[in-house]
Amino acid sequence: MAGGGSPSSGVSKLYQPYCKRVNIIPFALVILLCSASYLLGVWQHSSSVSSSFQSTVLNAVSCDDEKGLARASMLDFAAHHTVDESKVAAPAVREFPACDVKYSEYTPCEDRDRSLRFDRDRLIYRERHCPAKEELFKCLIPAPAGYKTPFPWPISRDTAWFSNVPHKELTVEKAVQNWIRVEGNKFRFPGGGTMFSNGADAYIDEIERLIPLRNGSIRTAVDTGCGVASWGAYLLTRNILTMSFAPRDSHEAQVQFALERGVPAMIGVLATNRLPYPARVFDMAHCSRCLIPWHLYGGQNLIEVDRILRPGGYWILSGPPINWRRHWKGWQRTEADLKAEQDDIETLATSLCWKKIKEKGDIAIWQKPTNHIHCKIRRRVLKSTNFCNVSNPDSAWYTKMETCITPLPEVSNIKEIAGGALQNWPLRLMAVPPRIASGSLDGVTVEMFLQDTELWKKRLGYYKTVINQLGQKGRYRNLLDMNAKFGSFAAALIDDPVWVMNVVPTEAKINTLGVIYERGLIGIYQDWCEAMSTYPRTYDLLHADALFSLYNGRCEMEDILLEMDRILRPEGAVIFRDDVDVLVKVKSITDGMRWDSQIVDHEDGPLQREKLLLVVKTYWTASNQGQDQPDLSAHSNPML
Repeated sequence: MAGGGSPSSGVSKLYQPYCKRVNIIPFALVILLCSASYLLGVWQHSSSVSSSFQSTVLNAVSCDDEKGLARASMLDFAAHHTVDESKVAAPAVREFPACDVKYSEYTPCEDRDRSLRFDRDRLIYRERHCPAKEELFKCLIPAPAGYKTPFPWPISRDTAWFSNVPHKELTVEKAVQNWIRVEGNKFRFPGGGTMFSNGADAYIDEIERLIPLRNGSIRTAVDTGCGVASWGAYLLTRNILTMSFAPRDSHEAQVQFALERGVPAMIGVLATNRLPYPARVFDMAHCSRCLIPWHLYGGQNLIEVDRILRPGGYWILSGPPINWRRHWKGWQRTEADLKAEQDDIETLATSLCWKKIKEKGDIAIWQKPTNHIHCKIRRRVLKSTNFCNVSNPDSAWYTKMETCITPLPEVSNIKEIAGGALQNWPLRLMAVPPRIASGSLDGVTVEMFLQDTELWKKRLGYYKTVINQLGQKGRYRNLLDMNAKFGSFAAALIDDPVWVMNVVPTEAKINTLGVIYERGLIGIYQDWCEAMSTYPRTYDLLHADALFSLYNGRCEMEDILLEMDRILRPEGAVIFRDDVDVLVKVKSITDGMRWDSQIVDHEDGPLQREKLLLVVKTYWTASNQGQDQPDLSAHSNPML
């Protein structure tokens, strides 16, 4: 080329004017900043050993007595992966005040003042009657002055602090029957009862001479009119888990005493509504002078027991009218009256197709048939048995009791157990429940159940790494799973000295409570837009898996949280598991409830939207002067 120039130099000259107009330095800076931002994000989320992820320790005040029997009260949330909450916009915190000390034992749906508005006939006034929305309390229920951490299990079975349940009525009223007595600043529970003043253990031994209690065929039991639940407490040594209930009545705080002892119990009554349990779930039902009129109202009360008894299950009755020839004078009733009552019960049991196993001394035992083949034949011949036409025998949330028999599932022969046979305990815990194996739960497969069981073993292991106390025996006793699904959280805890009340919310898409019972666990139905039938401060740990996603838009989040605060003990813990946006909203409310909390990552790492919110309820009580404001002067529970 002319001038000796190369082709490349010509190209350079061609684009030279453009190059002069464009400055490439800004492009380089943008690329550099984007790269730095990306690398910073990777660094923040990639390593669990990063110094930015600090452990959070929530220090709770120890309430140890002079002998050091109370449980350690430091709750360690060792969070290796935490959410940076400062980067998430949260609503302003609203501080909730303390309620007046007179509400320290407030039970919203069994409030005695409200109950007086309802009919006393058939104990309707002692059923659930919850406050209207405008009546809901927007304050925190205080613990009584002097409240102490309950004794650890098994010490708690026999001992409780007087200051936690300051009532002496039962120690006077039931002194002869050996229910409970006061010794200094403690209650002692000798294990006695109305019909077993020599102790529950000796009474259970008498029952065991009549039916097997140790071979695992009987695992779940219900005690109607339980007193302080000594029968259920002593059955635990035989691996039998008992759901004990009694009304909130003149026997002040009997259910509260039971829960303070670390024994499963709830407020409940046989009146006009079905009990909050599915059909065919209890291996054994018990009434020891429970004062339930079994022979009245068309036999509805005993028919309801039949509904919840498993095929082949037992009903045990002691007290009036059993052994009336011996006791009629002491019961201050006539021989004719007592004989007529027993005859009515015997006739009713026969109409239910029950078989009387034995009557010995003060105890009588009947057994429900394993299927209804013979019962239906007799119905056609004698016209004496009335079966219900029900589409859902498990319906039991404000469902009225009936005077007809709930039919058992169909069978092909007389030897087949209706609904499917259960394995003996402990094998039934991990066995596929018959309700699932038979395909009777729409959308639930055997594979789903088995995967869920393994999943919760993994999750519990993770929980114990972020909450050290969950792995410490004796730290927790009464646990509540607020959205239990298949009960796999409780199943994973089976080797720990705890029991779990498994709740299947009424809003759940699939009713799995029958599955939970078929695993040998216990639970109830509950609508969390209403209060639970229990006393304040009765649970040590609450587990809420996707609860607020389930109740989104159904009722106020703060009302559910205030109910959780009511039933949680001071220094108790809560594990929320939900979408991170939901948990941020939850935390914005709980920060005003004297709860200390931390959001931590899912067990599968920080990229999961589902997170955990770990909480400890701080220790505070009503002041010694009985004023409205809590006494916080001697106790604190600071965050790091």
